Amino acid sequence: MIAAEVAKKYANALFLSTGERGLVDQAYDQFSGLKQALETDDSLLSFLSSPKVADEQKLDLIHTVFGERMEQLFVEFLAVLVKKRRAGYMVEVIDEFNRLVEFEKGISRVTVTTAVPLTDVERGNLLSTLAEKTGKKIELESKIEPAIIGGMIVIMHDEIVDGSVRHGLDLLEDQLQKIKVH
Repeated sequence: MIAAEVAKKYANALFLSTGERGLVDQAYDQFSGLKQALETDDSLLSFLSSPKVADEQKLDLIHTVFGERMEQLFVEFLAVLVKKRRAGYMVEVIDEFNRLVEFEKGISRVTVTTAVPLTDVERGNLLSTLAEKTGKKIELESKIEPAIIGGMIVIMHDEIVDGSVRHGLDLLEDQLQKIKVH
């Protein structure tokens, strides 16, 4: 839960400051590249979030590695994450920043979880329904989770719609347990 709160706070600050300077697209590209690098090799993130490494060493590394490669505002943003001991949340902050940028551009990322893969027709129907509901272009990520038995769980922004059979069975069980039998 704290990761989501930290990500929202810092991503929003980055989004506002890049927007004021007209650097949103550049930030999106550079931070997306940084995220890919962090996901490929987490040694940088481990170093920056390690309590055993002095902040001065971390800041020197940031300025040495990114000083010539990134816009100065972005380097300073990374330095703030280190100074505030939030470097460990860097991937979450970048994800939230990217979501804000995409939302601003009319793109909405949606995750759908189903028990079995969606057919092309089901996927198309879901995309058109969500696009109609939101008025945005939908980027759909599909996940398979057999434990939900059937139906689907749709996660869009901060909204979760659980239409899974497992959820329905859980609700039914709760209702049946509340009934008093004499």
